[in-house]
Amino acid sequence: MIREEISYLVLPKEVENILLSCKKIIIPESREHFLELALGGKNNMEFEVKYEVPGKGEVVEAIITRAKNGIVVNYTDPYMRRRDPDSLVIGDEGDTDKPTFKERFGEDFDTLREKTFNWLKEQELIVMPFMAGGYELGYPSLLIAPSNAGFFAWALADIQGFIPKSQLRDNFEPIAIVYVAPPFRHTHFSGKQIVVHYRSDGRHEVFSYNLYPGPSAKKGVYGVLLNIGEMEGWITAHASTVKIVTPYDNELVILHEGASGGGKSEMIQQMHREKDNRILVGENIVTGEKYYIEIKESCEIFPVTDDMALCHPRLQNGSGKMVIKDAEQGWFVRVDQIKRYGVDPQLESITIHPPEPLIFLNIEGHPGATALIWEHTMDEPGKPCPNPRVILPRRFVPNIIDEPVEVDVRSFGFRTPPCTKDKPTYGIVGLFHVLPPALAWLWRLVSPRGYDNPSITSGDLMSSEGVGSYWPFATGKMVKHANLLLQQILDYPRTQYILIPNQYIGAYRVGFMPEWIVREYLAKRGSARIKPDNLKPARCSLLGFALETLKVEGHYIPKALLQVDQQPEVGPEAYDKGAEMLKAFFKKELQKFISLDLDPLGKRIIECCLEDGTLEDYIKLIPPRR
Repeated sequence: MIREEISYLVLPKEVENILLSCKKIIIPESREHFLELALGGKNNMEFEVKYEVPGKGEVVEAIITRAKNGIVVNYTDPYMRRRDPDSLVIGDEGDTDKPTFKERFGEDFDTLREKTFNWLKEQELIVMPFMAGGYELGYPSLLIAPSNAGFFAWALADIQGFIPKSQLRDNFEPIAIVYVAPPFRHTHFSGKQIVVHYRSDGRHEVFSYNLYPGPSAKKGVYGVLLNIGEMEGWITAHASTVKIVTPYDNELVILHEGASGGGKSEMIQQMHREKDNRILVGENIVTGEKYYIEIKESCEIFPVTDDMALCHPRLQNGSGKMVIKDAEQGWFVRVDQIKRYGVDPQLESITIHPPEPLIFLNIEGHPGATALIWEHTMDEPGKPCPNPRVILPRRFVPNIIDEPVEVDVRSFGFRTPPCTKDKPTYGIVGLFHVLPPALAWLWRLVSPRGYDNPSITSGDLMSSEGVGSYWPFATGKMVKHANLLLQQILDYPRTQYILIPNQYIGAYRVGFMPEWIVREYLAKRGSARIKPDNLKPARCSLLGFALETLKVEGHYIPKALLQVDQQPEVGPEAYDKGAEMLKAFFKKELQKFISLDLDPLGKRIIECCLEDGTLEDYIKLIPPRR
């Protein structure tokens, strides 16, 4: 019977042996089927995902609760509620700058790989075919997971898409396979999240030894696409993308990149308003002053991507602008900023009354009740989990764009701390800055995670997410990715680059409001570029140009929010100390890219930074082309 069920698949012998030896295989047919699997049965209201672990006995990894609007997943271990940035290791001997399994654990991966296969042979298994990167341009892939991890399979299916059993055709040969084996987290990795990538004979295997989807179902598959792109000469950008349409039918497409917590999901959300419909731009943490504006008619938002933008060569059209398409079928949306009803009415409405059940993670769950995205699971009494999530299939998102789009503006998001005279920090970035292409490339090399990052387990005030801000998920050589990013910037000269902070602008608490204001401002300008006389070289050259004025619907944004050194609570001296922190961070992170394999132009740009180059120096390295 099993042999007949897998007859459509073309598999390596060792994988075929797993499926022929296991107790049972389940090839899911529908989202309703996944719901049943996730809850361990049709009528169950709660289900414990648990495993026998040698030396520990029974370990409950997660509790799944049936809600009116979907299922709620809560991990028993608070550590499992967000992605560990050090989870990825390489199990093969191919080219890589990442830690290898042997370096980290003192032995070859082959032994554990075989133990993993033997464990899977003893289980009932979910076997789920999907196309990594989408149906049109994607790559055949397969998930093999224990049947009681149905919620994990469903999460991957909603994020990457899946091929139902009835639609599977002959000769489906996966080039990527994801294996899930949770007990090994305890027996081999001291409870840590570990995901092992094993590249061999044209196939990319991902071994997920934990059940949080972040490093595996989402970023593990992202790593597969990055590996393919590294070999073929293209990238999948770590970015959200949105088309903005003004009340006057002007259109603008912004692609927003950045490290985890850099505001990618927020870029495609509706602007948050106060109860009286005003916009709170920022609150001064020293004086308590709040600055409001009114925007009576916001632009329409047409989301394109949430996190992974496919920049595939077959999409490009020679326009001088990069063309992208979503690499995902569903979005892993963080909702930590939604702390009460009414903050984001559209997202709240979709999640309370979805057309089909949704998957919620790190949200309070009560059997038969409605899961609410502002009721976050408590890591401990009085301390909510900073990483509550909902998985949103793209087809549920209003105004979604499925077609490829040309990118007008590439923005980069940066989480910044408060900066004051009493406590100078690198929180010196104004509402937004215009970057010349050479500086835009440097920001993508260092990709700072910044302040108070909710998405990952990290205590550093500022650390680098690595090249492209996708480096934690990549498996190859970072200099090769640096070269690919530089070539991409050179290939699309009609794209403009900007830098947008979130959380704080100097002494002002701003959250993600800068993104939403900049979005409105740039779209309502139409195709007009910002006039040179409205641009001033920032006091710190790494920040490119600051704006002299910014007017949104008749409201001038205070100059102190455009040029942070103008804030009385900051001043030039504290600003300059923050600038030195930023420069030191850049110089430290850029050293690792200097090698014989680096593009000569890239080498000159990095040297410019190391030598404290001026803004004019950066402009000369990649002169503007019209």
